[in-house]
Amino acid sequence: MTAERLVPTQDDVLGYFDALSNWGRWGEDDELGTLNHITDDVRLASARAVRHGRSVSCAWEVAVPEEMERSTTTCPCFAEMPGAENMPLPGFRNDRHWGYSNERLGILFHGNTITHVDSPCHIFWDGKMYNGRSHALVGAETGAAWGAVTAAADGIVTRGVLLDIAKVRGVPSLQPGDGVFPGDLEEAERRQGVRVRSGDAVLLRTGYGRVRHEAGPSGGVTQAGWHASCLPWLHERGVALIGADTPTDVQPSGYDDLAMPVHTVGLVAMGLWLLDNCDLEACAATAAELGQWDFQLAVAPVRFAGTSGSPVNPIATF
Repeated sequence: MTAERLVPTQDDVLGYFDALSNWGRWGEDDELGTLNHITDDVRLASARAVRHGRSVSCAWEVAVPEEMERSTTTCPCFAEMPGAENMPLPGFRNDRHWGYSNERLGILFHGNTITHVDSPCHIFWDGKMYNGRSHALVGAETGAAWGAVTAAADGIVTRGVLLDIAKVRGVPSLQPGDGVFPGDLEEAERRQGVRVRSGDAVLLRTGYGRVRHEAGPSGGVTQAGWHASCLPWLHERGVALIGADTPTDVQPSGYDDLAMPVHTVGLVAMGLWLLDNCDLEACAATAAELGQWDFQLAVAPVRFAGTSGSPVNPIATF
């Protein structure tokens, strides 16, 4: 470790695969990983964070057509639709008032723009996924047979805590490449009068959302975000889920052989679910207005069978 900011060496971070491993902790067949920290009592207690009844979205609107394939069909009058004469229900064949629209969407949600959740099968290390399962359980034809997003089919509902690191450092936004360290997390806790506890979801505001609102999404790969040194802190606190207004990891990571250590150690060793590319500006503004930095967070992944994540719209209710 260096004395300046207790930056772990690459060997230290590689050691996290063993030191922070949750393999077998909740059983050999466990696919939930750190979501196991969200017990019934934790979920019930999260309702006590709802003190004002105000809800805000923590997701970006998905732009069309830049970020997805969109094919829209419209039928201003159902009876005019080709093939309507063969519909089995006479009401459809004869209805001269009812119309509809329909879309076919193609979306690649992993990346640097769309708000999404990563499930454990998203990342491999030495051919292994969380809980020691082989990467061979993920295939192009069948998808993932282990650690897919459907493990969280019942939703993720827990207490969320927003840590506004840009505000703590007194800047509009962190610079691309700025890492967030445990000391930043604890200073944010102190200033905001909140403490992260077991089962919480921790959302990190770097201020990039403000930049993106003003100038559009960045086309580069350099970004602020969680530094690998936060991983032991998250493990010790029993955090269930982390997110950020960037794709989570600070880039560059500072490690030659670990491009995305928070993704890699987090997902593979810890089973730590991730929320990438949140829009935390409305959440931060609401928290500052109400003087409340915790809330009930609800994340409902789409039940895409065998996928490594899902687009989501995380809702913070204060």
